[in-house]
Amino acid sequence: MNTAVLRTEVRLFLREPGALFWILLFPTLLLGILGSIPSFRNHEADLGGLRTIDVYVPVAVLLGLIVGGLQSMPQTLTGYRERGILRRMSTTPVRPTALLTAQMTVYGGAALASALLALLVGRFAFAVRLPEQFAGYLLALVLAVLVALALGAVISALSRTTKIAGAIGSAVFFPSMFCAGVWAPVQTMPNTLARIVGYTPFGAAAEALNRAAAGNWPGWTHLGVLVAWTVLLTAAASRWFRWE
Repeated sequence: MNTAVLRTEVRLFLREPGALFWILLFPTLLLGILGSIPSFRNHEADLGGLRTIDVYVPVAVLLGLIVGGLQSMPQTLTGYRERGILRRMSTTPVRPTALLTAQMTVYGGAALASALLALLVGRFAFAVRLPEQFAGYLLALVLAVLVALALGAVISALSRTTKIAGAIGSAVFFPSMFCAGVWAPVQTMPNTLARIVGYTPFGAAAEALNRAAAGNWPGWTHLGVLVAWTVLLTAAASRWFRWE
């Protein structure tokens, strides 16, 4: 990857207040709002003795990468294609793949920064314990970032214009948030629904993060679901993506 391209994309990203807010700050802001509700700081038997705020930290972790991967990155890449930037780059020593890699690095890094911020605010503002199975949590988080970027690449491949990218991204965004547990944590879902959600990319990610946060290994089934989705989505994006 060309480092000059990466530096340029980082500067452009930092000049986008909307992206900075929705990816980096909104998940933690939502966590702060939920944590300010007194009943959300009470231990619940239905949650295995956890508090509602405890189970929403992994949700906040996933929210930033969902926003970045499914909405921000596809519109940026589609905009580059729409304005002919990718086509012009193909005639220079800097190949379009360098720009694609830089974009994925920028949004992947932003998602990880958002996750770290949510974990720290949860710990110091609401006494949420940090993940007890750190290695498993980090593995699940990295796989979740990869699957979000792969899904975003598919949206970019299917979109001819930024308007279409926004429409497809929104159509995928809300079901993804549901599966991640934004409206109802996975632990509170009926068993049948929870099993179905567990085979979706962000449902599997939520389950893996929850298990690792509790001190258990994420579970090979959920990790396998994340790997399978990443491979399938990457293959689809590679097949359908066009530089022009």
